[in-house]
Amino acid sequence: MTDSIKKDAKARMGKSIESLRNELAKIRTGRAHTSLLDHVMVEYYGSEVPISQVANVNVEDARTLTVTPWEKTMVSKVEKAIMTSDLGLNPSSMGTVIRVPMPALTEERRRDLVKVVRGEAENARVAIRNIRRDANNALKALVKGKEISEDDERRAQDEIQKLTDSHIEEVDKVLAEKEKELMEV
Repeated sequence: MTDSIKKDAKARMGKSIESLRNELAKIRTGRAHTSLLDHVMVEYYGSEVPISQVANVNVEDARTLTVTPWEKTMVSKVEKAIMTSDLGLNPSSMGTVIRVPMPALTEERRRDLVKVVRGEAENARVAIRNIRRDANNALKALVKGKEISEDDERRAQDEIQKLTDSHIEEVDKVLAEKEKELMEV
């Protein structure tokens, strides 16, 4: 009974950390990498699709991405999608290849990005704590329904607290890595 609650909590906490990593991958440092454009959506025959489904994204050098749409007609749409995304990038097309230069980050912009990263980490911590609360409430319901004893509930709550602590520690590690990456010049 309590094992399924613990497994569920562990899986959901793992997903919270994975979600944090995905959010942090979108926050760019000065370096170019292909996952930067992963969340950019392009209008393709009436539906919105990720850029990776209509074009090939490569790293040309440390500060430049190249995007090569598979269809010639898509060049302007892909360029417009990159331009209107929230990334603040200025693509330029040369025939069928779109070059996306990464602007250098100023010290002030780096500090702003660190604040954003810390906010994302705090959201992940809150999500993990909410999962702990849900698991503890489920345990209380089992005790109330006399399906488990209060000793079993206490033991399970202690294990869930250890799970919570380890996942919050993981969030802190991910945050520290990203902050270090952002402050590198």
